[in-house]
Amino acid sequence: MELKVILFTMGAAFLLALILGPICIPILRRLKFGQQIRTDGPQGHLKKAGTPTMGGTIILLALSIAFLRFSDKTADAVILLVACLGYGLIGFLDDYIKILFKRSLGLTARQKLIGQLFFSGVVCYLLYRSGHSTELPVPFTDYSLEIGWWLYVPFVVIMMLGMSNAVNFTDGLDGLLAGTSAIAFGAYTIIAMVHSEMETAIFSASMVGAVLGFLVFNAHPAKVFMGDTGSLGIGGGLAAVAMLTKSELLILVVGAVFVIEMLSVVIQVVSFKTRGKRVFKMSPIHHHYELVGWSEWRIVITFWFAGLVCAGLALFNL
Repeated sequence: MELKVILFTMGAAFLLALILGPICIPILRRLKFGQQIRTDGPQGHLKKAGTPTMGGTIILLALSIAFLRFSDKTADAVILLVACLGYGLIGFLDDYIKILFKRSLGLTARQKLIGQLFFSGVVCYLLYRSGHSTELPVPFTDYSLEIGWWLYVPFVVIMMLGMSNAVNFTDGLDGLLAGTSAIAFGAYTIIAMVHSEMETAIFSASMVGAVLGFLVFNAHPAKVFMGDTGSLGIGGGLAAVAMLTKSELLILVVGAVFVIEMLSVVIQVVSFKTRGKRVFKMSPIHHHYELVGWSEWRIVITFWFAGLVCAGLALFNL
Protein backbone atom coordinates (compact mmCIF):
# COMPACT_ATOMS: atom_id res chain seq x y z
CA MET A 1 0.00 0.00 0.00
CA GLU A 2 2.81 2.41 0.91
CA LEU A 3 4.64 1.70 -2.35
CA LYS A 4 1.41 2.25 -4.28
CA VAL A 5 0.95 5.68 -2.67
CA ILE A 6 4.54 6.65 -3.49
CA LEU A 7 4.18 5.56 -7.13
CA PHE A 8 0.83 7.35 -7.43
CA THR A 9 2.36 10.52 -6.01
CA MET A 10 5.29 10.37 -8.39
CA GLY A 11 2.99 9.77 -11.34
CA ALA A 12 0.66 12.58 -10.29
CA ALA A 13 3.52 15.08 -9.98
CA PHE A 14 4.87 13.99 -13.37
CA LEU A 15 1.50 14.45 -15.07
CA LEU A 16 0.91 17.79 -13.35
CA ALA A 17 4.26 19.07 -14.63
CA LEU A 18 3.37 17.86 -18.13
CA ILE A 19 0.05 19.73 -17.92
CA LEU A 20 1.51 22.89 -16.38
CA GLY A 21 4.37 23.15 -18.88
CA PRO A 22 2.29 24.06 -21.96
CA ILE A 23 0.24 26.45 -19.80
CA CYS A 24 3.09 28.24 -18.02
CA ILE A 25 5.70 28.45 -20.79
CA PRO A 26 3.59 30.62 -23.16
CA ILE A 27 2.65 32.84 -20.20
CA LEU A 28 6.33 33.29 -19.27
CA ARG A 29 7.08 34.08 -22.92
CA ARG A 30 4.27 36.66 -23.16
CA LEU A 31 5.44 38.31 -19.95
CA LYS A 32 8.94 38.44 -21.52
CA PHE A 33 10.41 36.49 -18.60
CA GLY A 34 13.44 35.59 -20.70
CA GLN A 35 16.81 34.38 -19.45
CA GLN A 36 19.59 36.98 -19.24
CA ILE A 37 22.86 35.37 -20.41
CA ARG A 38 26.28 36.42 -19.07
CA THR A 39 28.49 37.72 -21.87
CA ASP A 40 31.61 36.34 -20.13
CA GLY A 41 30.23 32.78 -20.19
CA PRO A 42 30.54 30.18 -22.97
CA GLN A 43 29.71 31.91 -26.24
CA GLY A 44 27.45 29.05 -27.29
CA HIS A 45 25.04 30.09 -24.53
CA LEU A 46 24.33 33.50 -26.07
CA LYS A 47 21.79 31.93 -28.43
CA LYS A 48 19.80 30.84 -25.36
CA ALA A 49 19.09 34.45 -24.41
CA GLY A 50 15.38 35.09 -24.17
CA THR A 51 14.44 31.48 -23.41
CA PRO A 52 11.70 31.65 -20.74
CA THR A 53 13.02 31.25 -17.21
CA MET A 54 11.35 30.89 -13.79
CA GLY A 55 10.16 27.46 -14.95
CA GLY A 56 10.89 26.28 -11.43
CA THR A 57 7.33 27.42 -10.71
CA ILE A 58 6.18 24.41 -12.74
CA ILE A 59 8.23 22.08 -10.54
CA LEU A 60 7.15 23.64 -7.25
CA LEU A 61 3.47 23.76 -8.21
CA ALA A 62 3.41 20.14 -9.40
CA LEU A 63 5.35 19.04 -6.31
CA SER A 64 3.13 20.92 -3.87
CA ILE A 65 -0.19 19.78 -5.35
CA ALA A 66 0.84 16.11 -5.51
CA PHE A 67 2.49 16.13 -2.09
CA LEU A 68 -0.41 17.84 -0.32
CA ARG A 69 -2.86 15.44 -1.96
CA PHE A 70 -1.10 12.26 -0.83
CA SER A 71 0.74 13.26 2.37
CA ASP A 72 -0.64 13.07 5.91
CA LYS A 73 0.25 16.76 6.46
CA THR A 74 2.35 16.06 9.56
CA ALA A 75 5.01 18.27 11.16
CA ASP A 76 7.53 16.72 8.76
CA ALA A 77 5.43 17.89 5.82
CA VAL A 78 5.59 21.46 7.13
CA ILE A 79 9.38 21.26 7.49
CA LEU A 80 9.78 19.92 3.95
CA LEU A 81 7.54 22.58 2.41
CA VAL A 82 9.09 25.45 4.38
CA ALA A 83 12.58 24.40 3.26
CA CYS A 84 11.62 23.83 -0.36
CA LEU A 85 9.11 26.61 -0.97
CA GLY A 86 10.94 29.09 1.27
CA TYR A 87 14.15 28.72 -0.69
CA GLY A 88 12.12 28.63 -3.90
CA LEU A 89 10.62 32.01 -2.96
CA ILE A 90 14.13 33.47 -2.60
CA GLY A 91 14.93 32.11 -6.04
CA PHE A 92 11.69 33.54 -7.45
CA LEU A 93 12.57 37.02 -6.19
CA ASP A 94 16.09 36.63 -7.57
CA ASP A 95 14.77 35.62 -10.99
CA TYR A 96 12.16 38.38 -11.04
CA ILE A 97 14.73 41.10 -10.28
CA LYS A 98 16.98 39.80 -13.07
CA ILE A 99 14.09 40.06 -15.51
CA LEU A 100 12.79 43.39 -14.19
CA PHE A 101 16.16 45.12 -14.53
CA LYS A 102 17.33 43.01 -17.51
CA ARG A 103 20.58 41.89 -15.89
CA SER A 104 22.24 38.54 -15.10
CA LEU A 105 22.40 39.23 -11.35
CA GLY A 106 19.28 39.52 -9.20
CA LEU A 107 19.28 39.77 -5.41
CA THR A 108 22.55 40.90 -3.87
CA ALA A 109 24.57 38.25 -2.05
CA ARG A 110 23.61 39.86 1.25
CA GLN A 111 19.88 39.88 0.46
CA LYS A 112 19.97 36.27 -0.65
CA LEU A 113 21.91 35.25 2.48
CA ILE A 114 19.40 36.99 4.77
CA GLY A 115 16.55 35.09 3.12
CA GLN A 116 18.37 31.77 3.34
CA LEU A 117 19.25 32.34 6.99
CA PHE A 118 15.63 33.21 7.79
CA PHE A 119 14.15 30.04 6.30
CA SER A 120 16.99 27.92 7.71
CA GLY A 121 16.16 29.37 11.13
CA VAL A 122 12.47 28.49 10.70
CA VAL A 123 13.45 24.93 9.76
CA CYS A 124 15.69 24.66 12.84
CA TYR A 125 12.83 25.85 15.07
CA LEU A 126 10.41 23.34 13.54
CA LEU A 127 12.95 20.52 13.93
CA TYR A 128 13.45 21.45 17.59
CA ARG A 129 9.70 21.57 18.25
CA SER A 130 9.23 18.16 16.63
CA GLY A 131 11.81 16.51 18.91
CA HIS A 132 14.25 15.87 16.07
CA SER A 133 17.40 13.93 16.96
CA THR A 134 20.73 15.76 16.90
CA GLU A 135 22.73 12.62 16.20
CA LEU A 136 24.71 12.48 12.96
CA PRO A 137 25.06 8.90 11.67
CA VAL A 138 28.45 8.35 10.02
CA PRO A 139 27.90 6.76 6.58
CA PHE A 140 29.01 3.14 6.06
CA THR A 141 29.67 2.66 9.79
CA ASP A 142 27.61 1.89 12.89
CA TYR A 143 28.76 5.09 14.58
CA SER A 144 26.78 8.25 15.29
CA LEU A 145 27.94 11.62 16.56
CA GLU A 146 25.73 13.30 19.17
CA ILE A 147 26.43 17.01 18.73
CA GLY A 148 23.53 18.60 20.64
CA TRP A 149 21.42 21.54 19.52
CA TRP A 150 24.16 24.14 20.00
CA LEU A 151 26.12 22.54 17.18
CA TYR A 152 23.24 21.03 15.23
CA VAL A 153 21.61 24.42 14.51
CA PRO A 154 24.67 25.95 12.81
CA PHE A 155 25.24 22.59 11.09
CA VAL A 156 21.72 22.71 9.61
CA VAL A 157 22.14 26.32 8.50
CA ILE A 158 25.47 25.59 6.80
CA MET A 159 24.05 22.44 5.24
CA MET A 160 21.02 24.21 3.80
CA LEU A 161 23.05 27.14 2.48
CA GLY A 162 25.73 24.86 1.09
CA MET A 163 23.42 22.39 -0.62
CA SER A 164 21.11 25.03 -2.09
CA ASN A 165 24.07 26.90 -3.57
CA ALA A 166 25.70 23.67 -4.77
CA VAL A 167 22.50 22.69 -6.58
CA ASN A 168 22.22 26.23 -7.96
CA PHE A 169 25.74 26.00 -9.44
CA THR A 170 24.73 22.77 -11.21
CA ASP A 171 21.95 24.48 -13.15
CA GLY A 172 23.97 25.59 -16.14
CA LEU A 173 23.15 23.22 -19.01
CA ASP A 174 19.88 22.00 -20.52
CA GLY A 175 18.56 19.12 -18.45
CA LEU A 176 21.61 18.85 -16.20
CA LEU A 177 20.01 19.75 -12.87
CA ALA A 178 16.63 18.20 -13.65
CA GLY A 179 18.25 14.83 -14.31
CA THR A 180 20.73 14.83 -11.44
CA SER A 181 18.13 16.02 -8.93
CA ALA A 182 15.67 13.32 -10.06
CA ILE A 183 18.37 10.74 -9.37
CA ALA A 184 19.21 12.19 -5.94
CA PHE A 185 15.57 12.39 -4.85
CA GLY A 186 14.99 8.90 -6.25
CA ALA A 187 17.70 7.61 -3.92
CA TYR A 188 16.16 9.50 -1.00
CA THR A 189 12.74 8.03 -1.80
CA ILE A 190 14.25 4.57 -1.22
CA ILE A 191 16.19 5.70 1.86
CA ALA A 192 13.07 7.26 3.39
CA MET A 193 11.02 4.12 2.73
CA VAL A 194 13.64 1.92 4.38
CA HIS A 195 13.63 4.21 7.44
CA SER A 196 9.79 4.24 7.46
CA GLU A 197 9.75 8.01 6.90
CA MET A 198 6.70 7.91 4.65
CA GLU A 199 6.06 11.64 4.59
CA THR A 200 9.61 12.22 3.39
CA ALA A 201 9.36 9.37 0.89
CA ILE A 202 6.18 10.87 -0.57
CA PHE A 203 7.83 14.31 -0.81
CA SER A 204 10.91 12.85 -2.52
CA ALA A 205 8.73 10.89 -4.95
CA SER A 206 6.76 14.07 -5.70
CA MET A 207 9.99 15.86 -6.51
CA VAL A 208 11.16 13.03 -8.78
CA GLY A 209 7.90 13.18 -10.73
CA ALA A 210 7.89 16.98 -10.91
CA VAL A 211 11.47 17.33 -12.19
CA LEU A 212 11.07 14.49 -14.70
CA GLY A 213 7.92 16.15 -16.03
CA PHE A 214 9.82 19.44 -16.23
CA LEU A 215 12.71 17.68 -18.00
CA VAL A 216 10.43 17.08 -20.99
CA PHE A 217 10.54 20.84 -21.61
CA ASN A 218 14.07 21.45 -20.26
CA ALA A 219 15.98 18.81 -22.25
CA HIS A 220 18.26 20.15 -25.00
CA PRO A 221 17.26 22.35 -26.71
CA ALA A 222 15.44 23.72 -23.67
CA LYS A 223 12.07 25.41 -24.12
CA VAL A 224 12.26 26.74 -20.55
CA PHE A 225 14.81 27.12 -17.74
CA MET A 226 13.97 26.47 -14.10
CA GLY A 227 15.94 29.51 -12.89
CA ASP A 228 16.85 30.07 -9.25
CA THR A 229 13.18 29.47 -8.43
CA GLY A 230 13.71 25.81 -9.19
CA SER A 231 17.35 25.30 -8.24
CA LEU A 232 17.15 26.91 -4.80
CA GLY A 233 13.84 25.16 -4.09
CA ILE A 234 15.34 21.81 -5.05
CA GLY A 235 18.43 22.46 -2.93
CA GLY A 236 16.41 23.46 0.13
CA GLY A 237 14.17 20.43 -0.27
CA LEU A 238 17.13 18.08 -0.68
CA ALA A 239 18.74 19.33 2.54
CA ALA A 240 15.45 18.90 4.44
CA VAL A 241 15.01 15.36 3.15
CA ALA A 242 18.54 14.48 4.30
CA MET A 243 17.80 15.82 7.78
CA LEU A 244 14.50 13.99 8.19
CA THR A 245 16.00 10.67 7.06
CA LYS A 246 18.98 11.20 9.40
CA SER A 247 21.39 11.02 6.50
CA GLU A 248 22.86 14.49 6.83
CA LEU A 249 26.40 13.30 6.10
CA LEU A 250 25.32 10.79 3.45
CA ILE A 251 24.08 13.70 1.34
CA LEU A 252 27.73 14.26 0.40
CA VAL A 253 27.54 10.92 -1.43
CA VAL A 254 23.97 11.16 -2.77
CA GLY A 255 24.60 14.71 -3.98
CA ALA A 256 28.26 14.28 -4.89
CA VAL A 257 27.74 15.85 -8.32
CA PHE A 258 26.40 19.02 -6.67
CA VAL A 259 29.26 19.03 -4.15
CA ILE A 260 31.85 18.70 -6.92
CA GLU A 261 30.25 21.56 -8.85
CA MET A 262 30.48 23.81 -5.79
CA LEU A 263 34.03 22.72 -4.94
CA SER A 264 35.14 23.56 -8.48
CA VAL A 265 33.94 27.14 -7.93
CA VAL A 266 35.68 27.38 -4.54
CA ILE A 267 38.93 25.96 -5.93
CA GLN A 268 38.80 28.34 -8.90
CA VAL A 269 38.24 31.42 -6.72
CA VAL A 270 40.86 30.49 -4.11
CA SER A 271 43.45 29.63 -6.76
CA PHE A 272 42.91 32.88 -8.64
CA LYS A 273 43.02 35.03 -5.50
CA THR A 274 46.11 33.32 -4.02
CA ARG A 275 48.14 32.40 -7.13
CA GLY A 276 46.63 34.55 -9.85
CA LYS A 277 45.97 31.39 -11.87
CA ARG A 278 42.83 29.46 -12.73
CA VAL A 279 42.66 25.68 -12.28
CA PHE A 280 39.76 25.27 -14.72
CA LYS A 281 39.03 27.06 -17.98
CA MET A 282 35.78 28.13 -16.33
CA SER A 283 33.75 27.16 -13.30
CA PRO A 284 31.45 25.49 -12.34
CA ILE A 285 33.19 22.47 -13.79
CA HIS A 286 30.52 21.66 -16.39
CA HIS A 287 31.54 24.87 -18.19
CA HIS A 288 35.17 23.67 -18.16
CA TYR A 289 34.13 20.60 -20.16
CA GLU A 290 32.22 22.83 -22.57
CA LEU A 291 35.34 24.89 -23.24
CA VAL A 292 37.52 21.82 -23.86
CA GLY A 293 35.12 20.77 -26.61
CA TRP A 294 32.57 18.43 -25.06
CA SER A 295 29.05 18.72 -26.45
CA GLU A 296 26.28 19.81 -24.09
CA TRP A 297 24.56 16.44 -24.25
CA ARG A 298 27.82 14.56 -23.58
CA ILE A 299 28.40 16.57 -20.41
CA VAL A 300 24.80 16.15 -19.24
CA ILE A 301 24.72 12.38 -19.82
CA THR A 302 28.12 11.97 -18.12
CA PHE A 303 26.98 13.92 -15.07
CA TRP A 304 23.71 11.97 -14.95
CA PHE A 305 25.68 8.74 -14.97
CA ALA A 306 28.01 10.04 -12.24
CA GLY A 307 24.96 10.98 -10.17
CA LEU A 308 23.49 7.51 -10.69
CA VAL A 309 26.71 5.84 -9.55
CA CYS A 310 26.90 8.04 -6.44
CA ALA A 311 23.24 7.43 -5.59
CA GLY A 312 23.74 3.69 -6.01
CA LEU A 313 26.80 3.81 -3.76
CA ALA A 314 24.81 5.67 -1.10
CA LEU A 315 22.18 2.92 -1.07
CA PHE A 316 24.84 0.46 0.11
CA ASN A 317 24.67 2.38 3.39
CA LEU A 318 21.17 0.98 4.06
